[in-house]
Amino acid sequence: MSMTLDALQRKSGLIGESDVIREVLQTVAQIAPTDISVLVLGESGTGKEMVAKAIHTASRRKFEPLITVNCGAIPVGIIESELFGHKKGSFTGADEARKGYFEAAHKGTIFLDEIGETPLETQVKLLRVIETGEFIPVGGTQTQKVDVRIVAATHRDLREEIGRNNFRQDLYYRLKTVTITMPPLRDHVEDIAVLVERFGLEFATRNDLVFRSITPEAVRTLKSYRWPGNVRELKNVIESVLALNPGERITPELLATHLQLESFQPNPALPVLVTTPPEQSDRELVLRQLLFIRQDLHDLKHIAAGQPLAASPVDPYMPSPPPPSGVPEVLIGDVSALDQRPLIEPDAIGEVTMEEVEREIIAKTLAKFNHNRRRTAQSLGIAERTLYRKIQSYGLDKK
Repeated sequence: MSMTLDALQRKSGLIGESDVIREVLQTVAQIAPTDISVLVLGESGTGKEMVAKAIHTASRRKFEPLITVNCGAIPVGIIESELFGHKKGSFTGADEARKGYFEAAHKGTIFLDEIGETPLETQVKLLRVIETGEFIPVGGTQTQKVDVRIVAATHRDLREEIGRNNFRQDLYYRLKTVTITMPPLRDHVEDIAVLVERFGLEFATRNDLVFRSITPEAVRTLKSYRWPGNVRELKNVIESVLALNPGERITPELLATHLQLESFQPNPALPVLVTTPPEQSDRELVLRQLLFIRQDLHDLKHIAAGQPLAASPVDPYMPSPPPPSGVPEVLIGDVSALDQRPLIEPDAIGEVTMEEVEREIIAKTLAKFNHNRRRTAQSLGIAERTLYRKIQSYGLDKK
């Protein structure tokens, strides 16, 4: 692979650390070196143009032009002239010959955004360009050749459009040789924090402002919104807040005051709101696993000694339930004693760090699953990308 995923992200602007975005980047990295046509699907505002830019950036055509065409913004009467050019005098107002977008993209990449909006007669010519690299300018008689890589995108369901006779089936199958689907923002809200940082820094740099980041509470507020406009809407929100509150840190109050967040629709994809920064949450999850392991060992000792176990496992992050009325607390199984038993031996307090505890549990969990990183990440309750980063940080690579 000629370009790493991190380098591809930096060069293309396709931001995100979630699994779904990393999968998109992985696909882009695999297909970019070829000349295969690509169809990018996704709701409006999800970043389909960023995918086209990433494909071009990682391709052998990266030093040639990337031409972006919004097919839905070109009037039906002139779309063929815009795409394929025209000869002088071919229609009223054609006072001189003009190159089209395809000719301008020669040797490079052309991105046909909202291709589902193109009329059927234009789709016939698009199919010919894709298959043979040939087209005839409006008013012309001679065929011209062009060497161009085609990336198309749409928010429409093209299969439904085919059923309504609005889109050619042969063009659809020719385009969808490789299909990439961009997820809506509500399906990867864990990327909101990094997106806000990127948009905030870019806007502040362009406008000579100071960007003081965003509070964790404000991030939680943004994660609770459904984002019908996806990443584009998030970018507009952040730029609006920064423009109206220059130099201030983004808080829930600023979001509510300037964007009427009380009218936001909640995101049903979020069963719980995250109340801590990601790194702290990861460490808490690791410590939770340590506590459960300690409890398992405690239960094994009871089994070996023939003693009864507690009726249900104890969540070390939940307070112990009150004892039944009239029953002394000392008789309620071993739960109270377990809660009072320290995770770290008292003599080690002051000598052991969070990093050392975290490193040990990751190392032991990796060993348990024979260095299967996916199963290890699932067991620890953290993202695979986070696990990879910690493995590198702690030098736990299996040599």
